[in-house]
Amino acid sequence: MTKQALSFSRIDSAKFFKTLNSRVNSYFKDNNIKRTGNWKLYIKAIVMFSLLIVPVVLILTIDLPTWVQVIFMMIVGVGMAGVGMNVMHDANHGSFSSKPWVNKLMGSSIYILAGNDYNWKVQHNVLHHTYTNIQGHDEDIDAGRIIRFSKHTKWLKIHRYQKYYAFFLYGLLTANWAITTDFKQTYLYLKRKLSYGKFPNPATQWTKLIIGKIVYYAVWVVLPLFLGFAWWQVLIGFLIMHYTAGVILSVIFQLAHVMPNTEMPLPDENGNMKNTWAIHQLFTTSNFSPKSWLVEFYTGGLNRQVEHHLFAHISHVHYKKLANIVKDTAKEFSLPYNEYNSFWTAVAEHYNQLKVLGRKPKLA
Repeated sequence: MTKQALSFSRIDSAKFFKTLNSRVNSYFKDNNIKRTGNWKLYIKAIVMFSLLIVPVVLILTIDLPTWVQVIFMMIVGVGMAGVGMNVMHDANHGSFSSKPWVNKLMGSSIYILAGNDYNWKVQHNVLHHTYTNIQGHDEDIDAGRIIRFSKHTKWLKIHRYQKYYAFFLYGLLTANWAITTDFKQTYLYLKRKLSYGKFPNPATQWTKLIIGKIVYYAVWVVLPLFLGFAWWQVLIGFLIMHYTAGVILSVIFQLAHVMPNTEMPLPDENGNMKNTWAIHQLFTTSNFSPKSWLVEFYTGGLNRQVEHHLFAHISHVHYKKLANIVKDTAKEFSLPYNEYNSFWTAVAEHYNQLKVLGRKPKLA
């Protein structure tokens, strides 16, 4: 079934985005700084890769108690999510470095995380960033039949209980990448001829995907078995790692868009959206924990999704400075700037949204 072609409005009579762009450009010009990453990002990259790699090396080389191994695999999951949010994410948006080869190298860290760069760029850069929160186009709000993220999704009886089980299912995100999601996405994206940049040769993409999975399982499964670990130890460690990373990444993703203060607009019968793309981002995106240094450091600035969606080509290390510009400009043009003061407040509100969406529509 062919998806409906969408068009965002081109009418911004108040010239919000033109004004905002001018102010952001002036910020970088006046301060003589690049829009890409800097020493702060490079230090973060070292920290995140260390969290991912060091515990694994210790487990493979030292005879550690089981409880220590469990804790270390949880730390590996924390590092996996950290690399994804701080390194891979910026790099595959082209903002980690001003050098394309560095972005390509750092973006390839997604293979360590069980993903595939072609699939990720199409799903995230093309579908999510273009069609944010639009049912049938943004795959980030499509959780299949098990979780209802949008009021436009068909309601099922099981959704009454999603407020209880959704957070537990979030932990399956990266495990699904490793096992099934990448194969399904490659098939569908190639069939639809989707790409971020040059469309890849299908045979080349399938070859990269298969080789990437072989190398991934060789590192995370075959190597520990070869070094003498029992199959059940490897399986448990693998699941702990992925479940930890999955919960972290899923929760961070949902706090940006599946919230009471974000909208999920639909196009009219002709496929036309009410707002311009930039204004659409303000209505469909939300920030959290703007004053928390730790949250900002670890999430790679994804607690400032409003800034990220408007300026995805700018590294997240600049979002804190840009936030005041965006917030003031949105207020000046009487546009929303969605934000929760703390992480736990945002989590509670996401839970409430799951509860509302889980009710039978006529009762919601």
